[in-house]
Amino acid sequence: MPCTTILIGKKASYDGSTIVARNEDSPNGQFEPKRLTVVHPSEQPRTYTSTASHLTIELPDNPMRYTAVPDAIEGHGPWAAAGFNELNVGMSATETITSNPRVLGADPLVVYKPAKGTEGEEGYVPAVPGGIGEEDMVTLVLPYIKSARDGVRRLGELLERYGTYEMNGIAFSDVDEIWWLETIGGHHWIAKRVPDDSYVTMPNQLGIDYFDLADAEGDEVEHMASPDLRSWMAEHHLDLTLLRPEVFDDIYDDFADDLADDVEQDDEDDFADGLLDLIEDVRAGMLNGDIFNPRQAFGSHSESDHVYNTPRAWYMQRCLNPSDGWDGPAAVFGPESDDIPWSRVPERKLTIEDVKDVLSAHYQGTPFDPYGTMGNAASRNRYRPIGINRNGQLAVLQLRPYAPEAYRAVQWMAFGSNPFNALVPFYANVDELPEYLGNTGARVTSESFYWANRIIAALADARFHENAAAVEAYQEKMAALGHKMLHETDAAVAGLDVAAVPEKLAAANSDLASELKCATEELLGKVLYTTSCAMKNGFAMSDNVRE
Repeated sequence: MPCTTILIGKKASYDGSTIVARNEDSPNGQFEPKRLTVVHPSEQPRTYTSTASHLTIELPDNPMRYTAVPDAIEGHGPWAAAGFNELNVGMSATETITSNPRVLGADPLVVYKPAKGTEGEEGYVPAVPGGIGEEDMVTLVLPYIKSARDGVRRLGELLERYGTYEMNGIAFSDVDEIWWLETIGGHHWIAKRVPDDSYVTMPNQLGIDYFDLADAEGDEVEHMASPDLRSWMAEHHLDLTLLRPEVFDDIYDDFADDLADDVEQDDEDDFADGLLDLIEDVRAGMLNGDIFNPRQAFGSHSESDHVYNTPRAWYMQRCLNPSDGWDGPAAVFGPESDDIPWSRVPERKLTIEDVKDVLSAHYQGTPFDPYGTMGNAASRNRYRPIGINRNGQLAVLQLRPYAPEAYRAVQWMAFGSNPFNALVPFYANVDELPEYLGNTGARVTSESFYWANRIIAALADARFHENAAAVEAYQEKMAALGHKMLHETDAAVAGLDVAAVPEKLAAANSDLASELKCATEELLGKVLYTTSCAMKNGFAMSDNVRE
C-alpha cells in the first residue's frame, strides 16, 4: 500500500508528546473507503484467518480494547491501519517499503500458493498459506502489547514464525518511546528507536541508515533485530560497508588538532571528549562488523525510487529544516538523492499542524508542484506528491505526557485527499467514536465524513486556486476547534473520578464531530458553487437578475 510516514520524538515535539503519523493511500486505480472505530475485546477474533494469505493464527484470550481505521467495505480483511490500545500504546501499520534481489533471494517472501488440481484426485497439491502482511498486523499485535518495545517483540516473533509476503515498515509508540520496525525479506527484521530530539521521514522505501548489531544483540538500548541477523547477513554477503578506517583516523586527528588549537587543555569538557569517543566507537564498530547501513544492505536503489520515493523525503525535510539549503547545484541533498537521512533534528519544535502540512504537501514553492506556476508541464508532473488524490486516511497518534493516562491518547483523523481535508482530534480512551467518522460504506453520500471529503477534493481540485482560500479557512477553523476541545475537555475532566472520564470524553468527541459535519457541509457548498461557475456550458449574456 503506498503511504508516507513521519515520526516525531518527544523532545522534538511542541508539547513533549510522541507523535506517529501516516498517510494510508489507496493503490492506483481504486479507492479503499476507511472508517474510524473502536474494537472491543468481545469483537476481537480468537482464531484469525488472513484473507490475502489464507494463514490461520490462534490468538490469546486476553485482548484489550483498541481503536482502528479499518477498510469500510468488508470481504478482504480488516486493514486496521492505526490506533491505540487501552494502555495507551500506539501502532501504525504499515508503510510499504522496498528491497533488492540479494535480500529476496536470501530470505524469500512467504507468498500464498493456491491449490492445484482437485482434492482427492491424483496430482492434487494442497494450498500453502502465505505469511502475514499489512492486512493483519494491527489486529494481531495491538490488542496484546504493553509498550512500544513490547510491540516490536510481538511482531518480530510473528514474522520469525510465519513470515511475510511483503516488505513493510511499522511504528510503535508509548509516552516515552517510538520504535520503527522494518521487515527484511520473508522472516527477518530490524527495529530502531527514534531519537527523542529528532523526526523521521519514511516514503515507501527502506529507511534506516545506521544500525548497531552489538546493541541489538545486547542491551537493546536503541536497536533490536532478528536473533540470527548477523549470521544470516554474513552467509549471504549482505553488508555493503566499505571499510576505510583511514577516514575515521583523519576525522579523529583533525578534530583533536582543532580542539588543541582552540581550547585550553584545562577547559576541555565532557562534550568534546564524548565526540572523540564517538568517532572511535563508530570506527571500531565498523571494523568489527557491528555497525552498518541497512538502507544500503537491504534497500532498493532504482530509478523509480527517484520519482516515487526520495522526492517525498527531500520535501518533508526541506520544510522542517529549511535553512539547510535544499535547492540548486550546491544543495547537499536533492529530490533524487539516495542518502537523505532517516532521522534529523528539526530547526524548531514540531506541531500537529506541521505534520498535517508535510503529509498534505505537493511540492509547493518548487517547480514540481502540480498546482503551481513554476517550472513547466514536465517538471510539474515529475515526482509523486505526498498529498495525492489517493490519500485514504491520515491518522496522527499523539501521546501527551502531561495528561493523565485516562485521557492521554489522542487520535487525530483526516479522510480523503490531504490538500483538501481537515485534521481533527478525538480522544482514544472511549468505548465508541462518532458515527460521522464510522458510518462509511460503499454508497457515496455527504453524510459520511470520508465520502464528503472525497467529493470536496474532486470539486476543489478542478479549480484549485479559486477554492484554496475556502479550503484553508476550513482547515484552520477545524484545527483551532480541535485544540480548543482538547484544552477545555482536559480541564473539565481533571477532577473527575476515573470511571466517569470516558463518558465525558465521548461527549466531547461527539460535539466536535457535529461541528465538523457542519463545517464540512458548508465547505462542500462553497466548492460546489465555485467550481460549477467554471462549467463550460455557462453563458452570462442573457441571464436575468433575480429580484
